[in-house]
Amino acid sequence: MITLDPWQQRVLETKGNLCLRSGRQVGKSTIISHKAGEYAINNPNKTILMIAAVERQAYLLFDKTLAYLADNYKKYIKRGKDRPTKSRIKLTNGSIIYCLPTGLTGYGIRGYTIDLLIADEAAFIPEEVWTAVTPMLAITKGDIILLSTPHGKEGYYYDCFSNEDFTSFHVSAEDCPRKNQKFLDREKSRMTKVQYAQEYLGEFIDELRQFFPTNLIQACMTLDPKALYRPIGDKFMGVDVARYGEDESVLLSTVRTGDSLQQFHMEVSTKSSITLTARRIKHADTRYDYKKIYIDDGGAGGGVYDICRDDEQTKRKAVAINNANRAVDYNPEKENRKRILKEDLYNNLLKMMERGKIALFSLPEILLSLKSIQYEYTETDKVKIFGNYSHICEALVRAAWCMKDKSLNIYIY
Repeated sequence: MITLDPWQQRVLETKGNLCLRSGRQVGKSTIISHKAGEYAINNPNKTILMIAAVERQAYLLFDKTLAYLADNYKKYIKRGKDRPTKSRIKLTNGSIIYCLPTGLTGYGIRGYTIDLLIADEAAFIPEEVWTAVTPMLAITKGDIILLSTPHGKEGYYYDCFSNEDFTSFHVSAEDCPRKNQKFLDREKSRMTKVQYAQEYLGEFIDELRQFFPTNLIQACMTLDPKALYRPIGDKFMGVDVARYGEDESVLLSTVRTGDSLQQFHMEVSTKSSITLTARRIKHADTRYDYKKIYIDDGGAGGGVYDICRDDEQTKRKAVAINNANRAVDYNPEKENRKRILKEDLYNNLLKMMERGKIALFSLPEILLSLKSIQYEYTETDKVKIFGNYSHICEALVRAAWCMKDKSLNIYIY
């Protein structure tokens, strides 16, 4: 049994609707998983629903809840045909815990009648979802628990934090008794004051703005991800390689038709080694024969790029574009390097979206990734671009750079 921080104990004891906002790594998902487990054990025949915008995020809290129950109430967990699944825990007292990603609208989770709704990273759940899920509590008059890091001063989560029907908690990473001050000092030195205030102090910030407007993202998400596309034309891949301590690498593919791009493939892998990521790139190239493969060569991505540059199949296709403040566009045929500002990569994609020149899969992961990208102007009037769930967007901005790559002699904005 872990020792709870004082604020965690208060959260555990709070009854009714609850809204928790915090900086990163303060233990919010840990205490909410405990609260969910205790609620299920002490309230027989109840239905609890855990949601998040995307599958990966939803299952993180669910897995922690299962682990808590297994450590403390193992005999209550049903076995055999009713044993826990990827999205359901049945208990011997009749209570059930479900876990589901919301998707873009919440349509896929309609129909449940629930006693407790728990939404992880609630600030990033599409607004349309709340219309679908909150009626699930109408009959039972159940409670809502929202937890998240902040993301702007608007939306359902922001409104609930100041709603008198909710007990609200604000927990800063600097106030956490278990804080790693050296780590926080490093983060503070690399971030702007405003960015640090949002990410670690858990503040609602006016100065930060969403880089890609939500309506614009949704207008570009016109493609059915389940459809079988036969890309005809020059094909380009953007690659974002997971950094140390992170867990997602993304391979995103587009095909160029005239002055427009269309997505036709995306592969998101978790905890992949450098060699495995390089093999996936080569396998995709064997299948699609890319014109260029734009790779994030920063950090772990450097190893992937080196492998691709040494491979006879991909060596003249691999282009290094990392995610540092200044990216590098490498042309192996001319053996030169051209400096590209990171904001150039993002502005190129933004302009394509505004002009209706790019079509994307209609997937919640894509919406979340692009929606998570924020920007601010620093004291020297430079643009700082960042995001909590940037993997897909980072791959996409690289794939879209083909429209600006002069070495290809193609359409340039």
